[in-house]
Amino acid sequence: MERYLQTPILTDLPRKIVLLTGPRQSGKTTLAKMLSDDFDYLNFDNPEHRLGLMDRSWDRSRQLVIFDELHKLKNWKSWLKGIYDTEKIPPWIIVAGSAKLDTYRKVGDSLAGRFFQFRLHPLDLKEIRTFLAPADLEAAMLQLMETGGFPEPFLEGDVRFYNRWKRSHLDIILKQDLIDLENVQQITSIETLIQLLRRRVGSPISYNALARDLQCSDKTVKRWLEILENMYVVFRVTPYHRNVARAILKAPKFYFFDTGQVIGDQGVKLENLAACALLKEIHYMEDCRGEPARLHYLMTKDSKEVDFLVTIEGTPFLMAEVKWADDKPARNLAIFEKYFPGVKKLQLVGKLSREKTYPDGTEVRAAHRWLADPTLIEK
Repeated sequence: MERYLQTPILTDLPRKIVLLTGPRQSGKTTLAKMLSDDFDYLNFDNPEHRLGLMDRSWDRSRQLVIFDELHKLKNWKSWLKGIYDTEKIPPWIIVAGSAKLDTYRKVGDSLAGRFFQFRLHPLDLKEIRTFLAPADLEAAMLQLMETGGFPEPFLEGDVRFYNRWKRSHLDIILKQDLIDLENVQQITSIETLIQLLRRRVGSPISYNALARDLQCSDKTVKRWLEILENMYVVFRVTPYHRNVARAILKAPKFYFFDTGQVIGDQGVKLENLAACALLKEIHYMEDCRGEPARLHYLMTKDSKEVDFLVTIEGTPFLMAEVKWADDKPARNLAIFEKYFPGVKKLQLVGKLSREKTYPDGTEVRAAHRWLADPTLIEK
């Protein structure tokens, strides 16, 4: 199937190095190989390919060269800068990696001005609707909540297959990537941390509480969480506090790129699914259009909360609350409106018999329809 980043990447390849990052098995290598029928491919994890990288012996007559997992090469940015500065383009160059490439800034020169970055996410309802055209969007949403949006298990459509895939997926990240990139030895403790996070999706996270559960320091917990973010296992949503009286200043929430990892009721799973869709759209805005956007949540010290706040160029744009079956607008949407007059107010509902709008502008929308809308976030 075609992927949503295919056209923007093809536009940039004749001009810049393309860095393609995202969760492991989200389809980066498959997408890279779809960009041209005439490519050479070298994966740093393959010993033979590694030798080809070291002596720079790829086929320069090809239209496209793909360097996979190149960030595991020491001083990879300086190495890549040298290739670009001396040989230029063509061939087109795409660098794919299952970790945040800007995090692994090995000692050496910067690639500034020589690359564009794209972050590939797993499938969401918008991409599924565009490229797969399912007959039943609501059924597709329920499947995403059960098996997540990673292409292989989603397209397989079998829960038992997903459960087996899920175990091997995390094993590779924890027992290969963490050791290769971070030299982390406390694998069992990080596995326990993931299990704790699976049960706390949608709730502000206390570093001290996690530290007590894991019998380590809060500094260690923060480091482990940063590693899981760098590996695209989880992502952080921070509270927005500007101009909000009595807003909390810390306590982030964490969501999984793989919604199937979430342990909780349907409402919690739907909230994680919505968080993934919003972040994916925000990354698309930043990577493809250069529009700075952020995903936050709202909460005051007296626990008045709205699940999500999207800001565009620093300005609040959309408040969104997620419910499984409650079609009555959440009171907190109106409470926070005094801080953000005119901001769009939305309540997404998993099971909804009738969509509604109210005189104050609040919209109550069926989650499967809104999350599949091609204009998910538009100014």
